[in-house]
Amino acid sequence: MTRRAPIGKALRRLRLQNDWTLADVAERTGLAVSTLSKVENDRMSLTFDKIVSLCEGLGVDIGTLFTGDPAPASEPVAPSTAPVAMMTRRSIDRGGGEDAEVPTKNYRHRYLNTDITHKKMIPILVEHRARTMEEFGSLVRHPGEEFIYVMEGAIEVHTEFYAPTIVKAGESIYLDSTMGHAYLAASDGPCRTLSVCSSPEPALARALMVNEPTVSLKKPEKA
Repeated sequence: MTRRAPIGKALRRLRLQNDWTLADVAERTGLAVSTLSKVENDRMSLTFDKIVSLCEGLGVDIGTLFTGDPAPASEPVAPSTAPVAMMTRRSIDRGGGEDAEVPTKNYRHRYLNTDITHKKMIPILVEHRARTMEEFGSLVRHPGEEFIYVMEGAIEVHTEFYAPTIVKAGESIYLDSTMGHAYLAASDGPCRTLSVCSSPEPALARALMVNEPTVSLKKPEKA
């Protein structure tokens, strides 16, 4: 059974660090105070669209919500004439991280190595759900590039400039994420991939919302 993501603990930590009240967070994110209170007390989980609203309103990436003590962000890139700064961040994901699972209409994502935030690459285990373009919806686009390795089953890759192609277990595909694209489950049983994206997390999250139910980001919900 999938466990609830530990968003409540992270939300409370962010509030205390920034001296925000629940009302402040509600104003920033468009989520009701009652909803935020239930999330903090682990009495409610959030849908993906509301997680994106929370991240955008608070100015954090998705990984921040899945760890209690995120590693510090990397320092600004040094000029090309200066010595390259040495970074010492490291993260080992031992698996079994159901806490970081986020379901969407077309995919079930499990974000990996979430204890490091502001990553230049976003590793995600993906279970593909949609089996037709009618079911999937619009092609998605976002900045960056992405690498997909098929771990189990097969996927059908649709892009706006190439004919659909089947990628089977043990095979991979690399593409520019600015090109419209969609991944469909193309075999019986589970279809799972490892996805590594170079897109900034907020941009990736917003792109994944293209085919999700929309929410208002301006007015708090009524309790």
